[in-house]
Amino acid sequence: MERNTYDVAVIGLGALGSSTLWQLSKSGKKILGIDQFSPPHTMGSSHGETRITRLAVGEGMDFVPIVKRSHEIWKELESQTGSTIMTTTGGLLFDSGIQSWAKHGSEGFFERTVKFAQEGNIPYEVFDAQELGNRYSEFNLEESGKVYYEPSAGFLRPELAISTQLQLAGQNGAVIKTHTKVLSISPLPGGGVRIQTNQGTFEAAQAVISAGPWVKDFLPSFVKTQFKICRQILHWIPKKGKAFELGKTPIFMWGYDSGPEDFIYGFPSLDGATIKVASESFVERNHPDTILRDVSEAECEDFIQNKIANRFNHIEKKVVQSKVCIYTVTSDSYFVVDELPDFPEVLVASACSGHGFKHSAGLGEGIADKILGKKPRFDLEVFGFRDY
Repeated sequence: MERNTYDVAVIGLGALGSSTLWQLSKSGKKILGIDQFSPPHTMGSSHGETRITRLAVGEGMDFVPIVKRSHEIWKELESQTGSTIMTTTGGLLFDSGIQSWAKHGSEGFFERTVKFAQEGNIPYEVFDAQELGNRYSEFNLEESGKVYYEPSAGFLRPELAISTQLQLAGQNGAVIKTHTKVLSISPLPGGGVRIQTNQGTFEAAQAVISAGPWVKDFLPSFVKTQFKICRQILHWIPKKGKAFELGKTPIFMWGYDSGPEDFIYGFPSLDGATIKVASESFVERNHPDTILRDVSEAECEDFIQNKIANRFNHIEKKVVQSKVCIYTVTSDSYFVVDELPDFPEVLVASACSGHGFKHSAGLGEGIADKILGKKPRFDLEVFGFRDY
């Protein structure tokens, strides 16, 4: 019987898995990609029209070279395919000025963003609420507030990014198995990985687990505790007139108080009629398979009353569409890129904690280099499993 044997298998083909698969496919080796759905899909963390990208990443200076490289790769992808994956709109970060606030585990997020822009030679401006009103009448920032503006920020189209990279990987000879659920992974005698699925058994010399919120299904119990699964809701709200015009209004992020959920972010929507706005939730859920995918009227009303409040002009205070996605969160909001304990042929790759998509292109390239025995462009050692 012929054995389904590969050099590398990538399990999970969302943001990071599709990028890693495409980069690996350039090597000429025998590469396999597996996903339990048919990506891009709406079950994980990489859907909903748009994702923010920005270069001065307040979560940590370790991320800045990754997102810079990602911007280069998105442009390479666009040049190669003619697709528009990244749109540069500029980006606004608002601090209501009430007190210092944290985002993704980073206390003083506004100040850190400015600091990393300086250290990374990233063009930016800082100005006050009055100047914000002069430039963008859409926002009602408190008089005490301050604004960071980064002209290189913008948004990515996640579904298009994933489908484009998977298509290119297939053209390079990668084998892609969709609707294929991995039931177990186990070591082979003499080295390598056996991957048991609902569509048969595959073998590989090495494997990358980039399964998003399903990553915990593949981890030993003492490592699972480092990851928390959280349900997120995205909302679309009608705009009025020429406000929030795509190409003229920047993407925005707003920290308005000290709590981890006292934060909103948004975009001019691709439909030209709405804005997409969301907050963040860090309530732990049991498993992605059991997360509620519907959004209630009460949740929409709560968002309008407590998150939108009176922070915006030129909108209608109602929700016309909502979608659910998932964060996979670590306690320090850092990624995990490390070998599975006691199973070095398996690399866990979790670009998580709600700020992963912008890094996925560069991180996928770095992971592919690591798997192929090359030196990555940036340090991946900082993303090891933590000893909490």
